Amino acid sequence: MKKSFNFEDIIQICVGAFALAVPISFSEEAWQLAQTLPFTNLLLLFSLSLIFLSLYTFESVFQRNINTRRVLFVTRIVIAYLITFLIVCLVLLSIDKLPISSDPLIALKRVVVISMPASMGAIIVDSFDKE
Repeated sequence: MKKSFNFEDIIQICVGAFALAVPISFSEEAWQLAQTLPFTNLLLLFSLSLIFLSLYTFESVFQRNINTRRVLFVTRIVIAYLITFLIVCLVLLSIDKLPISSDPLIALKRVVVISMPASMGAIIVDSFDKE
């Protein structure tokens, strides 16, 4: 069972996020969906990401034992999502599909849409090594 958060965990989150961010980021459907998605649906996607990250982390990484490790539990979820968010930004930037200066709202929408599945990949790979 994990007792801390270390560099190996960060690398695993990066690899998991990258594994799902790359194919989805190259999808024109994801770009178009992000452009037309209403803000309430964007918030729903973001919320679903955090809910499923929390559920999976609670069940698999922490094995339902967070009583003495609540801060680590929350920290792991926040860090996993933030790393995923950054990985998705880098992938979209590298393929010139992150219009951060010309259309920051579309850029944010694309990142949130792609971060949902990518964050699940991140946390699943992170859970592979139970100490």
